[in-house]
Amino acid sequence: MPAEAVIVCVRCRPFSEKEKERVSGAKKCVQIQPDRGAVTLQSPKSEEDIKNFTFDAAFDENCTQIEVYNSTARIIVDAVLNGFNGTVFCYGQTGTGKTFSMQGISNVPHLRGIIPNAFNHIFDHIARSKHKKFLVRVSFLEIYNEEIRDLLVKKGKGGLELKEHPETGVYVKDLSGYVVKSVAEMEQLMNVGNNARSVGATLMNETSSRSHSIFTITIESSEAGGGVDGEDRFVLGKLHLVDLAGSERQSKTGASGDRLKEATKINLSLSALGNCISALVDGKSSHIPYRDSKLTRLLQDSLGGNAKTLMIATLSPASYNYDETLSTLRYANRAKNIKNKPKINEDPKDAMLREYQEEINKLKQALEAKQKGTTVIKKVVRKKIMKKVKKPSDSGQGRGSSGGDNDSDSSDDDDSASSSEAEGASSNTLSGLDVETIARLEAEVDAEKRALLASKNMVIEEKQRIAAELEKRAQELEAERQTREHIAKKLAAMEDKLLVGGVNIIDRVAEKEKELEQAQMAVREKKRAERELQQRLENRQELQLQMEENYASLQEEVDVKSKKLKKLWAKVQAAKAEISDLQDEFRNEREDLLDTIRELSRELSLKVSVIDNFIPLEESRKIESRATYDEETNDWKLDKLTNINLSNKVKRPCALQGTKRPLSQFAKTVMMSSEGSFRYYHENILRLKVEMNDADIRK
Repeated sequence: MPAEAVIVCVRCRPFSEKEKERVSGAKKCVQIQPDRGAVTLQSPKSEEDIKNFTFDAAFDENCTQIEVYNSTARIIVDAVLNGFNGTVFCYGQTGTGKTFSMQGISNVPHLRGIIPNAFNHIFDHIARSKHKKFLVRVSFLEIYNEEIRDLLVKKGKGGLELKEHPETGVYVKDLSGYVVKSVAEMEQLMNVGNNARSVGATLMNETSSRSHSIFTITIESSEAGGGVDGEDRFVLGKLHLVDLAGSERQSKTGASGDRLKEATKINLSLSALGNCISALVDGKSSHIPYRDSKLTRLLQDSLGGNAKTLMIATLSPASYNYDETLSTLRYANRAKNIKNKPKINEDPKDAMLREYQEEINKLKQALEAKQKGTTVIKKVVRKKIMKKVKKPSDSGQGRGSSGGDNDSDSSDDDDSASSSEAEGASSNTLSGLDVETIARLEAEVDAEKRALLASKNMVIEEKQRIAAELEKRAQELEAERQTREHIAKKLAAMEDKLLVGGVNIIDRVAEKEKELEQAQMAVREKKRAERELQQRLENRQELQLQMEENYASLQEEVDVKSKKLKKLWAKVQAAKAEISDLQDEFRNEREDLLDTIRELSRELSLKVSVIDNFIPLEESRKIESRATYDEETNDWKLDKLTNINLSNKVKRPCALQGTKRPLSQFAKTVMMSSEGSFRYYHENILRLKVEMNDADIRK
């Protein structure tokens, strides 16, 4: 299985109104070169301190949403439609446009983000696909203060647990999923989740996301005859669209109270994500700390696992945010070296599409079975009705004539023959009739019933018996019709959940769209190849600086080597500045972590003070004895009282060794003064009489 690098792109947003108002932050420190995928960052402290980064793609403030999608996320969505796992996530400082890049403004076509554009892409592909069936499901969750919440449930089902399966990997237990059949249904569910998501205002962003959200689209497809031995080929792809909360500093956001607690949790989870990226890039690390946060556990396959991953780093152009921009670029530069091993998920065991098709086939077989033997069954029903009519009339017209006997014998033979035919055709004589035939037979039964009741040659008891039989037959016909309608409705509902590719689409238009899409992909691939060639050329030029050359004169050698010396000296100075910046960044991160530790310590001291002053010591010890650490969720839990060992419960005190009941001091005195040594009379079986009187029993 070939390894594949994570696709890393960079996007810089325009200046915000607050940044324009700020005098010190109005200077632009980021320069984007989209044709080369290069980013140049200039330090506001020194004009000579310039840092260069190259990525798979780079977008400046003039790029459009559809350009970003076609150049980046379209590749991932195409892979998911072919059965791969895919992940798209934005990473960056708070207020740099992560949510805008992922979601955008859904009601403005040219401002729609990656998620809405992915919806259209998926259903356009389904419409153009022929001889394929698709099943599309979605789910939406958020991680708020390290707690997983279901955003598609009204009251927000919180506290969902993470589980891990050896075959399917990490999943969220009891997370709701919905089958969708159109773009409108997906957008409706996305809007429901966005309205339930945790959002708050800070000094840097009025609508700051206070949680990480993951919108998951599961696409199952089956192709007739595409598998081994001509069987159906099932593939399953999962697309995770992740909108991360931004890293932030309290000094800039002005967060306090709940906002500060949220920021602490956000920074811790993003720090865990950065540690995972660093460990994956470092070849010496034998342990990847995925379990440090729930975010990294959910993204475990996306970082070094079975998935195609796209990372979009969002930047602020203002020099006021230079440190945060530099940190984001360094993380993105590290992520380029992460290697994933994606593979197609063929023949998944948990595919719902397979279950749906099996259920549909069963329903079709049931309907086909009900259509078998229709002709024979019609004959049997008619014979039974005629038999009911003839028997009473034969008894009234004389049974002695030979003609009548012959007729009855022949009719009996026909009945027996018809019955045998019916048994060979179907066990249920009504299961093969269609709806029109059943309705016609019901009308005939009603007519025969009225005719029999009006006949004067039959006795009242015979009329009632035959009428009851005909009524029973009519009820059976009605029940059969209702059963068939129920099966037909169920079959239609099951088939309605499946999306069949190529239905109701003009073939010529679909072909033209497909050709246009392939041409656009070829252009994007050509641009990517040009960027790679440009980067190789720059690397080769650097290598040429170190090669030995022949010179015509000493002056020429001095000039050439002076140029090389200047370039190498500039690189040395840049390396020293980089080391200094890394040390400063390390100190800043350490200070941030120390601030977090201090905040957590204050919180812990407050809770310890409340416990010491308001909770009795015995109760706190009971709680501590019940507390156990769950390594799966990295959290402490309290065991149920029923799970506590019996040895921890209060035992019944024993008064004397060998006694069954506790004894008081008075009881002990009575036992010492009396002749017997037992408190209760019946405990000494040797002193009991064989036949006890009432007085002894009362004792």
